[in-house]
Amino acid sequence: MNGADGGDGAGGTEGAEGAATPPGGAVIPAAGGEAAPAPPEAADPPPGAPAPSPEAAPSPEAAPARETAPAPSRVLEALLFASDDPLPLDRLREAAGLEDGREARALLEGLRREYAEQSRAFSLEEVAGGWQLLTRPVFAPHLARLLRRPERARLSAAALETLAVIAYRQPVLRTDVERVRGVACGEMIRTLMERDLVRMAGRAEEPGSPLLYGTTSRFLAEFGLRSLKDLPTARDLPPPPGTKVAGG
Repeated sequence: MNGADGGDGAGGTEGAEGAATPPGGAVIPAAGGEAAPAPPEAADPPPGAPAPSPEAAPSPEAAPARETAPAPSRVLEALLFASDDPLPLDRLREAAGLEDGREARALLEGLRREYAEQSRAFSLEEVAGGWQLLTRPVFAPHLARLLRRPERARLSAAALETLAVIAYRQPVLRTDVERVRGVACGEMIRTLMERDLVRMAGRAEEPGSPLLYGTTSRFLAEFGLRSLKDLPTARDLPPPPGTKVAGG
């Protein structure tokens, strides 16, 4: 059996420079040496003790998320939501920073299709020479209960007749309106102007320079028209009651 001074015993081996290497691996300096002591080995935890959890590596501070520029269609959507009146295409294009009016129109048409396909409570309509978000008519009773506004007086038949003459013949003189209707229309025209449906459209180049009248952009919006070109023609109107239609 090898003793303590043996070469291969469990007691350790002697190095080439006189340092002995014990089983633990720590270097024992030879006489006169100054080797640094090795760190002690970590002891195993006692039975039943929770295992030590490894320390989480310090994570670098998360950089704030950089907001990306909104899509042009969403910019147009925001502009439409912020306006109570129809917005002309050129104004929308300029505010959205678009260079081409055709691009702006294509994006607006895309929003209109999107709202229709998703059955939104509102729709995008082209009215009064501009674009506007409007709630769908099916929600009108619910909105009326929410807002509880007094119902605005409806236009009388005489007011509608006067408005129709002005709409189809504008710019038109008051005397021409009265000639068509066969009655005085001064008071009725004033009422329509108070409702912002009729405006002064200039003066006629004739003695006295009488006023000419025309319709307003509110008239187009109230009747859901994009322009005066969308006014119904005689073919579009139903025949008067009792009229016999050929072939009917």
